[in-house]
This record gives sequence, C-alpha cells and structure tokens, in this order.
Amino acid sequence: MIPDGVFFTKGVGRHKEQLQSFEIALRDAGIEKCNLVTVSSIYPPGCEVVPRAKGVEMLRAGEITFVVMSRNATNEPNRLIAASVGCALPTDKTTYGYLSEHHSFGQSDEIAGEYAEDLAASMLASTLGIEYDSEKAWDEREQIFKISGKIVRTTNVTQSAVCDKNGLWTTVLAVAVFVFKNNAKPTFKEGEQKPEAHALVEQKAAVPAVQQALPQGAPQSSAHANHPVPAPAQEQKK
Repeated sequence: MIPDGVFFTKGVGRHKEQLQSFEIALRDAGIEKCNLVTVSSIYPPGCEVVPRAKGVEMLRAGEITFVVMSRNATNEPNRLIAASVGCALPTDKTTYGYLSEHHSFGQSDEIAGEYAEDLAASMLASTLGIEYDSEKAWDEREQIFKISGKIVRTTNVTQSAVCDKNGLWTTVLAVAVFVFKNNAKPTFKEGEQKPEAHALVEQKAAVPAVQQALPQGAPQSSAHANHPVPAPAQEQKK
C-alpha cells in the first residue's frame, strides 16, 4: 500500500484542556475527522504533492489516515513554541525522499522551518552519497545539494504560536498527510444517475409459479412425495 499523493497542512489550538487544544489544532489543519496513524519519514517514490484543499476533499470521516506529524504544546504563559515538517525530494522520481519532524521552544517559523528542511535534506544527501560538511550553515549546504543535481526540491511547513497569557494550553502542529486516488470523490458522466444515499431497496417475496396439472398416473411433486394421497375407501356391499 503506497500513497499516491501527499498534502501539507498546519494548525494551532488553544483551550484550558490540553486534549481539546489538540483537537482544535486538528480542526484548524482540516484533518480532525480522521483516525491518524503516524508513520516514519520516507517520502514514497512517485508520490504527488497536492494542494491542501484538494487533499482535504479526498479524506473520509473515520478512515485510517497515515501522517508524518510534528506536534508541540505548552501552558506556560507567553512561551513561543513551534512545530515543523521538512521535505526533501530527489531528482529521480523513482527514488524515495525524506520527511523530517522538528518541534522547538523559542524558535520562529523561519528558524524552525529551516532546521526541519535541513534535517530532511541531510538525510536524503547521505542516502544519495552526496558529500557535505555538516558544520556549514544550511544555506551553504543547500547550494551544494542542489548543485549536485540529485536533489530537486526542499521545503517545509511550519506552525508557531505564543502561549496564551492566561496559561491556556496552546498546541501547534505541522503535518504531511498521505492520500490515495481511490479516495477521490466519484465523478459521473452526463446522463448517469447518481446513487441516492442510504436508499432502501424493497424486497418483495417471490410469488410461486402455478403448477401445471399432472397427467393421470404421473408421480407426485416433491412437495407431496413423502405424503402420498390415500386411496379412496372401497364401497361396502349391501
């Protein structure tokens, strides 16, 4: 089971209860109706990046949905938190890429996003055999990766937020959501009738066919095979 597509989304939620702040963040990201299963950080070969709006439409309520998720939460007033997912894609579409998760305190969107992007690109570079100096700044290594011709794109999705001043739980999340083409809404050609939701099909009992009269001396039908018709009593002599 290999996903056909992926979309990136993010969200933030605030509530006095931590769990509910997470639920609100999921709603903000548009994925609250799914049963989310987190997976490791491999970007499948040939997987297509789809827009968030299109990806959300492909989801079904209650379905098992595979995601790579970065999540962070705090109830410390005025504390800055961030969550980010980085992505690095190879030039060769038959080769897999990498997704990375990073969450932090005190980092802005830009800093957290670049860090996550760096993680994904570094993992992909090591897989592809690209030599680089891990001590160099991300900007320098990014140029090395792209000049190599083996990495075509790096990107990130990041959500940061400052915790509520009154100490409400604040949750941030960044997510890569995998989708499958067979989850897309069905389309109907002109003239085709769309099926009605929850239509009840009335089942009628079959009417037994009228049995044809049997000729004299023919064997009885199976319905009467075990119950032969008794012979008429002989007329008594006077």
